[in-house]
Amino acid sequence: MGDRMSQSEQQLVEDSHLDILLRILGSKVAARRSILYSYKHGFSGFAAVLSQPQAKLIADFPGVVRVIPNKILSLHTTRSWDFLHVKQDIVTGALSRGQSGRGTIIGIMDTGIWPESESFRDEHMDNPPLHWRGICQEGESFDHSHCNSKIIGARWYIKGYEAEIGKLNTSDGVEYLSPRDASGHGTHTSSTAAGVAVENASFMGLAKGLARGGAPSAWLAIYKICWSTGGCSSADILAAFDDAIFDGVDILSASLGSDPPLPTYVEDALAIGSFHAVAKGISVVCSGGNSGPYPQTVINTAPWLVTVAASTIDREFSSRIILGNNQTLQGQSLYTGKDLSKFYPIVFGEDIAASDSDEESARSCNSGSLNSTLAKGKAILCFQSRSQRSATVAIRTVTEAGGAGLIFAQFPTKDVDTSWSKPCVQVDFITGTTILSYMEATRNPVIKFSKTKTVVGRQLSPEVAFFSSRGPSSLSPSVLKPDIAAPGVNILAAWSPASSARLVSDAENEDETELHPLNFNIESGTSMACPHITGIVALIKTIHPTWSPAAIKSALVTTASLKNEYKEYIWAEGAPHKQADPFDYGGGHVDPNKVTDPGLVYDMKNSDYIRFLCSMGYNNTAISILTGFPTKCHKSHKFLLNMNLPSITIPELKQPLTVSRTVTNVGPVKSNYTARVVAPIGISVIVEPSTLAFSSKRKKMKFKVTFSSKLRVQSRFSFGYLLWEDGLHEVRIPLAVRSAVHEFCGQI
Repeated sequence: MGDRMSQSEQQLVEDSHLDILLRILGSKVAARRSILYSYKHGFSGFAAVLSQPQAKLIADFPGVVRVIPNKILSLHTTRSWDFLHVKQDIVTGALSRGQSGRGTIIGIMDTGIWPESESFRDEHMDNPPLHWRGICQEGESFDHSHCNSKIIGARWYIKGYEAEIGKLNTSDGVEYLSPRDASGHGTHTSSTAAGVAVENASFMGLAKGLARGGAPSAWLAIYKICWSTGGCSSADILAAFDDAIFDGVDILSASLGSDPPLPTYVEDALAIGSFHAVAKGISVVCSGGNSGPYPQTVINTAPWLVTVAASTIDREFSSRIILGNNQTLQGQSLYTGKDLSKFYPIVFGEDIAASDSDEESARSCNSGSLNSTLAKGKAILCFQSRSQRSATVAIRTVTEAGGAGLIFAQFPTKDVDTSWSKPCVQVDFITGTTILSYMEATRNPVIKFSKTKTVVGRQLSPEVAFFSSRGPSSLSPSVLKPDIAAPGVNILAAWSPASSARLVSDAENEDETELHPLNFNIESGTSMACPHITGIVALIKTIHPTWSPAAIKSALVTTASLKNEYKEYIWAEGAPHKQADPFDYGGGHVDPNKVTDPGLVYDMKNSDYIRFLCSMGYNNTAISILTGFPTKCHKSHKFLLNMNLPSITIPELKQPLTVSRTVTNVGPVKSNYTARVVAPIGISVIVEPSTLAFSSKRKKMKFKVTFSSKLRVQSRFSFGYLLWEDGLHEVRIPLAVRSAVHEFCGQI
């Protein structure tokens, strides 16, 4: 590792990497065979295939910061932008002021792109900027003609993946050795962030309307690092960061990450690569993970990242269930196939368990749990369990058993799974129990499925999605994560026809449906929330091109909304539903039209992140090589609390504690702000000074916040807010504090 090299030095850097391998492996041939990537643009380093003993030898070489084992990471869709009020007809809004992202380059690190999608037409797009150095890398079913004035660059990376998993065979049509997207995930995220407007887009007739990205005039640069056959290699991720920094992107969007337990920041490829990107002024936006609603599950927790939680929008896909007694119940479904006009016998999964399964597995329709003879031609009622939460798994089980359809009772959530081959209606436990009571009271119970309808405006939103990973960070609890929430449930966006054709083919093998490859699909996940923030960051970049990544993140957090459009506090899906707090959504739900004028920002420099890394275990040598100049770590427990984040998190408040923050005025030159505190329960909060007066000579001001507990017992985290107000702006940061019992020694 080290700082970016000049063009003349880059070959020397690559030679030095080979020289290290030569000394270990004994020959130039073996060294060149071993090396996968030589990182030399954003930082110095390399990826190579080595045995454990060889890796240990290299780790002891002078100048080597750390040897990190290669890991495989996992991937984490019209209405959403209107729901966020990102509209061209709002003259003072972010879309108009940000010129739809014109002049900004968004790098998407994902599964590639389907360039023929209408979302990536290049009419009315400007030519790439002069500083752009990216390439259009050819490969299977992808050549230079597939890049245009919208997709201005495309690269693909597989060396790390193949070194870990083995040679990728593409003869079956499941993947492409090129930037072409076989899975649909990358096409979806790319079009969500920056797709141009496409009229009459829909998912098999559902969610029909105008599909567009948040920054439709922004350029796209594609970095294919993930493969539909098995994930994303950390060696490939670092190579993509290295190239993206060299190419000249303005923003990087990565909807992927490692599941808990989290790797340390010095072993996390995404954290390392993004550190160097942010040091070059590139904002990096990441998904927060899909392991909710459980606490301490949020991922991508480095303070230089923008970490995104997923929320719902006000669109639902309503589907009626008609019982044999003419009672009508409501659920949600994305099924649009046939066989909806007749009654089916209905059975409870528990009552038709396979001989080699148990009732609990069959109750939730776990894989292989149903008796095919008893399931054939019937609708199956199943209940979500702790071990089987997925409607997708249940409908696959029902299909394999020959069932006619599924009713899946689950925790209340607005997230709807796609069913290609059989009707699948998701209901809450109350509705599921109502159906079960009808079945037990009826000799020959029957039900009928109905056609799904798209309904807008009837569903209270936003809410934090059930699956969205929650804080606090298990790696650095004093860094509040996630940072912000954005739409990530039932999002319509462009898709790869190759992926949908494969799914359709599977369905047709069951002889149940006749579908055509999809150009748009509905997906849910923090993967879908992440590019919403990416698109908004592109609008901010166009308006404020000199703002740092930290200033942009601060603007997102401090202007976020805590209430829905009905002025009620935002809730979080879970067990049970509850009012959302900062561990659910960070600063709140993104408000794109406020974010471009935050008033004040909590800015940070690269040196702040280096001090953070010192506190997290880097030694002086590592930090010096990382920065490119001599650096001596001065470890301080207080630094983590005094880091200039747009939040204050105190994991253990044992005695009165004072922390500091600095705000920079980005509003009117002469501004006067007054502090207002909504204190966490059981905590006293005092701000000094309580007023800030900015002028042409005083653009930055420091203040201190003193916390003291009113409790004498160990408590859970409680939450509050600190606001700076000038009559025009409300600059709000979240507070998260947990009281701890102070331990005394001695006798009374």
